[in-house]
Amino acid sequence: MSVALFTLGGTIAMAGHGPGRDGGTVVARLSGADLMAAVPRLAGVGVPLEVRDIEAVPSARLTFARILDLVRRASDAVRDGALGIVVTQGTDTLEETAFLADLLWPHDEPFVMTGAMRNPTLAGPDGPANLLAAAHVAAAPQARGLGALVVMNDEIHAARWVRKAHSTSTGAFTSPNAGPIGFVHEGRVGVHGGVPRRAPVEVDAAALARVRVGLHTVVLDDDPSMMNAEGCDGFVVAGFGVGHVPASFAPVLGDLAQRVPVVLASRTGAGPVLRDTYGAAGSETDLQRRGLINAGMLDPYKARVLLRVMLAAGAGRDGVAAAFAERG
Repeated sequence: MSVALFTLGGTIAMAGHGPGRDGGTVVARLSGADLMAAVPRLAGVGVPLEVRDIEAVPSARLTFARILDLVRRASDAVRDGALGIVVTQGTDTLEETAFLADLLWPHDEPFVMTGAMRNPTLAGPDGPANLLAAAHVAAAPQARGLGALVVMNDEIHAARWVRKAHSTSTGAFTSPNAGPIGFVHEGRVGVHGGVPRRAPVEVDAAALARVRVGLHTVVLDDDPSMMNAEGCDGFVVAGFGVGHVPASFAPVLGDLAQRVPVVLASRTGAGPVLRDTYGAAGSETDLQRRGLINAGMLDPYKARVLLRVMLAAGAGRDGVAAAFAERG
């Protein structure tokens, strides 16, 4: 029995310096073995970690196809007897890759993702502590059946809710709509919540590669001509507040919704898109009447992930709407 550790690079794996002023910038160089060597208390997890290094890249270079491949490799590790999975990656896209993995992950074994906000060349790097906490969660029986999780700063977050809410703080990851579902203290894992598990979505890399989903965030005095949906198979609009857009956007979005699924999310970062409170042109009621799909509690980034996955799985508008009703 073991926990499988997959490494994708990111701040947690950065060490040394590349070209530049004042010693240069940090570059990704640490392997999984290097990461483990910096955490002597990993032995206290009770099961060994088996390293499976993957190409180290900044998280901005990750793709749906890479995460699909990661989930497949992790599934193989579970079938070979792994108790759980730990993935280290950069934090910039972690909220999106975690949700994508959660949609795809078919096992009860925990799929735990972590990273770091401070690289190892800085005072007080948080990577070793995050890796240790993630390993404890991956090996914990109480984490089974919770799908993909993000463990940072000794907090356990459900992939559906977690967001990166600060650019530099070690407490950058929060779950505004639900809070953490658990904590790690002195190597003990406590879980007090979770997200109901749904059947995994089955997709392949070729289908994902064919699907294009656009995203437009509405801003003050916006112009619908700035919204580019050309060539898109689906579209997400991040509206004001509870799901509002300027009145000039309403007919444009309505016309688009007759051609491809269009999802209405809120740009606020927390709270739901309402369904039937406001009725003016461009309100949530008006947009839904024109065919837009309500994202529920999903933020625009996660709405885009779910929409692309469902379209790649072959869902039509009704199937997409059902998925958002179930997972939003």
